[in-house]
Amino acid sequence: MSRSRSADAPAQGLHRRSVLTAAGAVTLAAGVGFSLRPAESSAATRAAAPPAPAPAARTTAPAPLAPYTRGTTLATVATPRGSAAYRTLGEGPGWSRVVRGELAAPRAGRSARRTTLAAFVQVTDLHLTDVQHPRRMEFLRAATPRGWRPQEALTVPGAVSLVERINSLRGGPVTGSPLQFVMTTGDNTDNNSRLELDWFLKVMSGGRITPDSGDPGHYEGVQNSGLSLYWQPGSAVRDQDKALGFPRLPAFLSAAVREVRSPGLDMPWYSTVGNHDALPGGGFGARHDPYLEEVSVGGRKLMDATPADARALKRAYESGRDLTGTGYRDFLKAHTRSMRRVTPDERRAPFTPAEYVRAHLDPAHRGHGPLGHGYTSDNLAAGTRYYTFRISDDVIGISLDTIDPAGHYQGSVGTAQLRWLERTLTAHADSHAIVFSHHTGASMTNTRPDPGRPAEGRHDGAGLISVLSAHRNVLAWVNGHVHQNIVTPHRSSSAGGFWEISTASHLDHPQLARVIELVDNADGTLSLFTTLVESAAPYRADRSDLSPSGLAALYRELALNAPDALTTLAGQPADRNTELLLKKR
Repeated sequence: MSRSRSADAPAQGLHRRSVLTAAGAVTLAAGVGFSLRPAESSAATRAAAPPAPAPAARTTAPAPLAPYTRGTTLATVATPRGSAAYRTLGEGPGWSRVVRGELAAPRAGRSARRTTLAAFVQVTDLHLTDVQHPRRMEFLRAATPRGWRPQEALTVPGAVSLVERINSLRGGPVTGSPLQFVMTTGDNTDNNSRLELDWFLKVMSGGRITPDSGDPGHYEGVQNSGLSLYWQPGSAVRDQDKALGFPRLPAFLSAAVREVRSPGLDMPWYSTVGNHDALPGGGFGARHDPYLEEVSVGGRKLMDATPADARALKRAYESGRDLTGTGYRDFLKAHTRSMRRVTPDERRAPFTPAEYVRAHLDPAHRGHGPLGHGYTSDNLAAGTRYYTFRISDDVIGISLDTIDPAGHYQGSVGTAQLRWLERTLTAHADSHAIVFSHHTGASMTNTRPDPGRPAEGRHDGAGLISVLSAHRNVLAWVNGHVHQNIVTPHRSSSAGGFWEISTASHLDHPQLARVIELVDNADGTLSLFTTLVESAAPYRADRSDLSPSGLAALYRELALNAPDALTTLAGQPADRNTELLLKKR
């Protein structure tokens, strides 16, 4: 079996992080995101073989780097201040680490024995949003306050601030080992828009982003519509949000559409697809509809609806009765006279699955690599969006596509992909495996047939968990989608089990990402350490500071105060900063 190194991970010399290591820890190879070509798909018949990793650079740090807490939620956490309806944020006490032994008992002295096998960052549900996009359904706020979020115009500066935080980390907070890569677990964009996809790729790999569409430099959306249904920051309108304490900020919208520069991640990054990346509206089947595509790029936008109409459309969307979007199309047609004029923009066009992969393969967005960020030309040829890559000598990563092309926001996997997963895990039985997807096990309930493969079966979360549990090398399944921190043990009588690690979004409060470190405790157990991090923005927003950093702070404050926002998304202490024990297999 060939173990040749992938061309997607060329030797580039040592990255600055690859000279960092904790004393006594195993240092992994520079640029360790070795991309394994997805040799299993509708166009392939065998599992991918891992490439031979480059020789590990074993460097002793001049001073211990770990454990450390600075820049993580172990040290401080943005904490609400005051008892008013609208609250500010300030620096609060950090979240302690919780040791969880459901799958293996912790043994004394392990901290002195452990060696590092992997260290990386998970980012999920960025939802980079063109808030002026004509196909957005903000009018659902007439049915529920959560139908629209006041912070949505600031997703780009918020994401850039998160990149800055990740770049500032010294290494793994527990081990000090180099952070090898960042994995995004889907919903990178919000409206399946080519413009949003360009923003996402520039946020991750670096570049200048103008989070604006339509009329250059002039906002044309619900927040200057004069409608009291939405926060009108620039006017004296007594809207629903100002009644709850939201401020008047006359310069807010002009600042929100101003150019932002992302430094890009200073390490390799990989991408997993989410339902908002793949499906218009996050849940309508990906099929060609000339009317809806014209709405996307055209000059009319619906901003208002009656509560009864909004509730009816919301029920049809959530129940899956309008998988193809025909009901939504008819709804828009029926409300044509209520639409407002906006500036047309071809960049708002929806992207296809192939265009999504092709955009990742564009050398202009390579950043620190690898080219394609996990996706390869084989994905384009086979029409797939799943792949495997080597994390280190002893660990592989597997990125799944849990989107059902038939429509709906919940997920599943097809039989072909599930069989590919089984064969890949078997072929890599000598390596530990960490699996990534957008959907969680509990949210994989959509088993509607794929219109492109109507004879192929679809499998829910229980089916995927059964496959993962049958392979002793599976240690963790890392995902997002539900916007909440949840850590779940999955026990297996034969293999011991694995941990499912679900992480909160960077759109809703508390806006988090997660560092994950895998170590060998040299006592028959492994530990997965999870440490949550916030963006680099100041905790307290200065409303006179509308710089990118100031906007990122305001993004966090607005998310805290979003009307009827869920208050459980941070999870319990055992879902946040953890040590998750496993039996070594």
